[in-house]
Amino acid sequence: MNQMVILAIEELRELNVAALRTIYRLVLGEESKSFNKQFLLRRIAWRLQANAEGDLSERARHRAAAIADDADLRTRAPKGFLDPSVSVPRTVDRSRSARDWRLPPPGTLLTRRLDNRQIVVKVLEQGFEYDSRRYRSLSAIAREITGTRWNGLLFFGLAERRDA
Repeated sequence: MNQMVILAIEELRELNVAALRTIYRLVLGEESKSFNKQFLLRRIAWRLQANAEGDLSERARHRAAAIADDADLRTRAPKGFLDPSVSVPRTVDRSRSARDWRLPPPGTLLTRRLDNRQIVVKVLEQGFEYDSRRYRSLSAIAREITGTRWNGLLFFGLAERRDA
């Protein structure tokens, strides 16, 4: 890239938004609607580079115009989209608990071998059964068995660990 353009861009970084908007008007020949410093800086830098190294070819301009003409852009929502006569339920029925999709259907037996003993947990409609006792979560069962906090789905192999 031209050394003069690099220096001009570096000088732009030191300017405030008002000064960038003035240069934007001079370089691009139009008033900017934006007050975002990063946007103004990038647009001015692009125009300086295009002026120094040559702008898009006519073929590229025609292709860009063709793509823009084919674009199915909406500037407004379709008629009736926010029709006030259509009521949308705003309350959520929490009387039925949403079942976690990762859990197998009720009646399934989950097994895990740990320290030479077989652990068997029965999946119920609401909760789980282990050792003839009911539990609300697999994590509670894993904590009962190991004495430490566990993600129940991980403990019983129903999910894989995500590395952060």
